[in-house]
Amino acid sequence: MRTAIVTGGAQGIGRAVVERLLGDGWAVAAFDLDARAGKELAAAHAPRPLLARTVDVGDEKAVADGFDAFGAWLKELGEDPGLDLLVSNAGIADPVSGPVEALSLAGWHKWIDSHLTGGFLMVRAAVPLLRPRKGSIVLMASTRALQSEPHCEAYAAAKGGLVALAHALAVSLGPEIRVNAILPGWIETGPWRKASQRAEPDHRPIDREQHPVGRVGVPGDIAATVAFLAGEGAGFITGQQIVVDGGMTRKMIYAE
Repeated sequence: MRTAIVTGGAQGIGRAVVERLLGDGWAVAAFDLDARAGKELAAAHAPRPLLARTVDVGDEKAVADGFDAFGAWLKELGEDPGLDLLVSNAGIADPVSGPVEALSLAGWHKWIDSHLTGGFLMVRAAVPLLRPRKGSIVLMASTRALQSEPHCEAYAAAKGGLVALAHALAVSLGPEIRVNAILPGWIETGPWRKASQRAEPDHRPIDREQHPVGRVGVPGDIAATVAFLAGEGAGFITGQQIVVDGGMTRKMIYAE
């Protein structure tokens, strides 16, 4: 059975990735900081091979403990140790950190640690498990690594760092391990949140029209891209940044 770890796996894009992999027959560990969301995910998919584990990916010991739990879980399943896929998706979702002159160093680290440092810690722990299986890594960046709104410097820097980390790792870890970054655009995650925060989307015509495909994205769009990158058909793809945004970053928009 193929095995995967998905961080930020209990809600939003991460949850869609977990559900797609489970549907494709994978054994999946979902690491997430939100314990309530993790419990809801586990309950929704019992008795499928799913481990929902509360992990702060920006904390070195928490990551180590999470990997210990993953190894013990595989043993309980009767599976051989090892990992076929790491999806580093966790991170603070709100991109707005405020005016840069008012951004504290602690605030800066909050965004950087949740996305970029968390990605590094997860990759470092995963590589020894990925290499024997010739597995792959997907780092979840953002189109905000390429374009910005005001006051999003920490988020943009973290996501840009993940894009650079992906191509650096691809060179260092190849040919055994492939590494790619996905850059989602506007993805509507409301229906994929935990029950207490779940919300149905209400998109205006202008929201849809600014996407050349005519709609806002859904988490399944990103999950499908992850599944492709983890498959044999993507065996010649590594070190890439793949934008999944319905064409939004390609459309010039002028204020009228």
